[in-house]
Amino acid sequence: MDRHIPMHALPEEIQKMSPEETVCKYCGVSYLILHEFKAMEEKLKAVEEEMKFYQGSVEREKRLQEKLQSLSQEFDKYKTDSESKNKRLEYAFCLLFSLKENRFG
Repeated sequence: MDRHIPMHALPEEIQKMSPEETVCKYCGVSYLILHEFKAMEEKLKAVEEEMKFYQGSVEREKRLQEKLQSLSQEFDKYKTDSESKNKRLEYAFCLLFSLKENRFG
């Protein structure tokens, strides 16, 4: 997590303030760190949202891999069927050509 390091030191008058002046009377948190704390809360919310997005990614990837495997097998089957049909067509054309030659030759 990134740590915010201020570029400028606090003004001397703030450094000399008593704790009663720099602490929230309601929650007891120093005003000087309250801003940083709120920024960290915002970062945490953003990271939690990102985690929600990635939470199901392993399961989604597994399902997609299974679907890809299934489609690949289906493709191989269709490819084999197509090659088989092409061979039968070639054989049929050869027979037709040979019959045509015998008939007219």
